[in-house]
Amino acid sequence: MAEPKEESVMDTISDKLHGRGGSSSSSDSDGERTPAVRAKTYRLFGREKPVHFVLGGGKPADLFLWRNKRISAGVLAGATAIWLLFEVMDYHLLTLLCHCVILTLAILFLWSNASTFIKKSPPNIPEVRIPEDLAVNVARSLRFQINRGFASLREIGQGHELRKFLIVIAGLWILSVLGSCCNFLTLFYIIFVVLYTVPVLYEKYEDKVDAFGEKAMVELKKCYSIFDEKCLSKISKGLSKNKKH
Repeated sequence: MAEPKEESVMDTISDKLHGRGGSSSSSDSDGERTPAVRAKTYRLFGREKPVHFVLGGGKPADLFLWRNKRISAGVLAGATAIWLLFEVMDYHLLTLLCHCVILTLAILFLWSNASTFIKKSPPNIPEVRIPEDLAVNVARSLRFQINRGFASLREIGQGHELRKFLIVIAGLWILSVLGSCCNFLTLFYIIFVVLYTVPVLYEKYEDKVDAFGEKAMVELKKCYSIFDEKCLSKISKGLSKNKKH
């Protein structure tokens, strides 16, 4: 009676071992498949990292991606109120700053003098100072970005990057058209609203946008190859002949 039980136990153990081997082989096959699938997925502008990391991470990225809806809505409402004050109501920045300072100083002055009659503590006005480290870091980051922009412009001006040249020309032309239609504050507000809406919508519909972007990039590459074959190659050949002469 003990021998059939031992045989059944051995059979179940062997079946489990074979089942584990099959699962491991399937997991290995899945592991071999996943890199191929990941390699085939297209991301807009060659992006390999999440949108949150591309936007710089931290609190600014949280604001643009609406991680905290109350804070993001408050910042957007404040920007809208500033735009309405300066554009719709024709309020000026210097006038607004002077009125705010006058109102604040008047309230603090009256409160400090009236505290003795009301028998309440005077206002605790904090001492505000800009830290030296913060100012140095901001200046260094601005210096780095400005120098990087100058280096890119110099490289484009030397005729090394044709694609960057076309992108910069197209971007400056779009900005010039927008600048002729509206002033700087309205343009800044439009860019601010775009930053608050486009990244969060892109993160929500990422797969659909990437698929559409892949098709658009294929068509753009075709158009660029045709333009290069018919125009740019002839221009480069003409310039090389002139240099030889």
